[in-house]
Amino acid sequence: MVTATSGTSVVDKINNSRTSLATNEQTFLKLLTTQLKNQDPLSPTDTTQMTAQITSMTGVEQQLVTNDLLAALVGMNTGSGLSEAVGMMDKLVTAETSTSTLKDKEATFVYNQAGAASKVKIEVTNAAGKVVRTINPDDLKSGDHTLKWDGKDDSGAQLEDGGVYSIKVTATGADGKAITTKSAGRIQGIVTAIDNATGQTMLTINGKQVALDAVIGVTNPPAPVTTPTTPTTPTNSADTTTDTDTKAAA
Repeated sequence: MVTATSGTSVVDKINNSRTSLATNEQTFLKLLTTQLKNQDPLSPTDTTQMTAQITSMTGVEQQLVTNDLLAALVGMNTGSGLSEAVGMMDKLVTAETSTSTLKDKEATFVYNQAGAASKVKIEVTNAAGKVVRTINPDDLKSGDHTLKWDGKDDSGAQLEDGGVYSIKVTATGADGKAITTKSAGRIQGIVTAIDNATGQTMLTINGKQVALDAVIGVTNPPAPVTTPTTPTTPTNSADTTTDTDTKAAA
């Protein structure tokens, strides 16, 4: 799986830390100024102690600069995620999403079982949340599973392509207790656009935006099928004999 680093939350933490350090710096300067104004002339502030305080404050200023550099590095890292996405432009991409779209009379889903089950029920629901198909798979083992649905409902009727569906997996163990499951859909198509306006790199696949970190496969699109053309043989006008020419010769 391709992993994209989104720097938004990290940058926020760095900026918050910088604000806190800057506030501490201003507080220190106010305290130092007040201390100098109100010091006892007969017993002035120890120069060694003051030097140590100023040195400590210099360290804070250096930390501010370091935070700025970290923010810049995170921004560069986020940009590299965008650069990585640009490499997927016009590629055939497969990504995991919360739903799957019926295409060519097929939709693919994946799910995971935390343990082996004695019974598993998979309910395919449409965009309105209505159950259109109930499936009882034979594979009851724990781990990852892939479901390829043929797009038919419980009555056997073929549903139209383009519908958006999701699945709900219910697994029960031999002891009758529920087993934890996770499920997701899959989308596959050509990447037609890339956007990073929100700080998270998004790919447009089949008109739907998908996060870069949801991508699980990238391949070259299939080559377009070309129909071979049969060359036509030009007709020589000198070899063509008309009915009029035949009669004239006679």
